[in-house]
Amino acid sequence: MKTIASIASTAAAVFIAVAASGCAGTAGVASQPANQVTELRYQGSANNVTLPELAEDLGYLGNVKLKWVGNTTSGPQDIQSAATGQTDFGGAFAGAVVKLVEAGAPVKAVVNYYGEDEKTFTGFYVKDDSSIRGPRDLIGKKVAVNTLGAHSEAVIDTWLEKNGLTPEEIKQVQLVVLPPNDTEEAVRRGQVDVGSLSGVLQDNAVAAGGLRSLFSDYGLFGTFAGGQYVFRSDFLAQNPDTVRTFTTGVAKAIEWERTTPRDQVIQRLTEIIQKRNRGESTKNLQYWKSVGVPKAGIITDADFSRWQKWLNETGIVNGPITPSKYYTNEFNDLAKG
Repeated sequence: MKTIASIASTAAAVFIAVAASGCAGTAGVASQPANQVTELRYQGSANNVTLPELAEDLGYLGNVKLKWVGNTTSGPQDIQSAATGQTDFGGAFAGAVVKLVEAGAPVKAVVNYYGEDEKTFTGFYVKDDSSIRGPRDLIGKKVAVNTLGAHSEAVIDTWLEKNGLTPEEIKQVQLVVLPPNDTEEAVRRGQVDVGSLSGVLQDNAVAAGGLRSLFSDYGLFGTFAGGQYVFRSDFLAQNPDTVRTFTTGVAKAIEWERTTPRDQVIQRLTEIIQKRNRGESTKNLQYWKSVGVPKAGIITDADFSRWQKWLNETGIVNGPITPSKYYTNEFNDLAKG
């Protein structure tokens, strides 16, 4: 049976951690512009280059430096780390951002950082010989996702609901949490029936053969922004110039990836991974296709309202949401043109 993490537990964890740390991410820093933070702690992604990392390498962050503190295990974990002061910013699926804010966490989204288009999307795959052909075939089956309460779960539930399954039937689809790097093999070995794959992991799996696409989020929604980077509200108030530099730098990195020839993007990403010496592989970078994020990372109401029905049905929000509560574009200079 599918489970959703307790909102109350999440809120309690955030409140306790924030109370204990105070302004952990801005310790010893006054609110005067001259004393704003110029080093941002963050979590990265193994064998991958994040947009902030690319922005820094391209020189778009100016005097703002990034401090890698490890790799994130999921989007919800990443933004909770930011909310509790363990890091200064984090990124997650829009629905996870809503959940954290509604739980009482003092965070706000400032820029979209991932999205889906015809080249870059999240696909759901079965083995070639699988009997699963349509939505109803998922009842009673196991679907691998990287975490609960995030992008893949929302997409699966929305796809099933749009294809006529009742809430009771949707609950019979079993979500199994697996690290993305393990999902392909779990599908091939029959440990799960369907696997959620995206990015280079998806392309590598498809290139190896033996898997068949069941559906994709791009097929469901078309081009859309999936998630945002967030900062704590106190950090935004005390470090507006730093956040503006970061947010605009990420927006510029998005546009750089969009307008730069693919081979040059891959070469730059490869060089970044090689320079940082984390013992990572660059093999999967050959499958990079597009940035996926629309319109310089500018956030819109639709980035949150798209998930309204899912947010209601999972109990994250009761009734209509107010998208403007969760984000601001004021720090993205590319949003002003």
